[in-house]
Amino acid sequence: MPTQPTRSTEPPSAPPGIDALRELLLPEYSPSCLAADAGDRIGAIGGLLTVNPAHRVVGPALTIDLSEKDLVDILPVLGLARPGDVIVLACHGITGMAMWGGLMTTLSQLAGIAGAVVDGAVRDVDEIRDLGFPVWYRTAQPRRCPPADLDGVVQVNVPVSIDGVTVRAGDIVVADENGVAVVPPDAAEEVAVSTRELLAKERTVRDLMNAGATLPELLARFGHL
Repeated sequence: MPTQPTRSTEPPSAPPGIDALRELLLPEYSPSCLAADAGDRIGAIGGLLTVNPAHRVVGPALTIDLSEKDLVDILPVLGLARPGDVIVLACHGITGMAMWGGLMTTLSQLAGIAGAVVDGAVRDVDEIRDLGFPVWYRTAQPRRCPPADLDGVVQVNVPVSIDGVTVRAGDIVVADENGVAVVPPDAAEEVAVSTRELLAKERTVRDLMNAGATLPELLARFGHL
């Protein structure tokens, strides 16, 4: 039987500064790279597939932890999500059953959920793509997971680990076709400052390149490109 839902804390409110970070990152190329470049405090998860390379999201994480014995339909957890959340589903690399599909996508859209990161398998990839919902995942698998009791799901809003990166409820997820960056809420301003500095540097470097600057000249001036 599925375990009762457990939460280490109530779902955190939206991190301060997330709207500004969203407005800053989403219009730029490779927002996950910009966030990850802010320093070692920022987690970086690679190797995921996406239903549409153009998709990108910035939103607070709603985390779900599933063990091998608890691989069940997570539909009941959607009632805990808040508009703008990004569901982060840790299946610990288990891909024998699909943990996300077309119905989950439709319900998530109706709930205002911004996207999902699934460290496991999904199905109905064509439907998800047509619905325009951002999902990052390990692989596709036609076989669906068994149903869950409406009263029980697994552990929700607890720390989860994906590729050695810990994601906590309320962490800011920045995802695009490069992968996923995980920003602790108290690092949001740090990422914003770093991003502005990096974008200004890149504009200067590009202008110098277009003006004929050589690679040795650029390295001598900036040290690292």
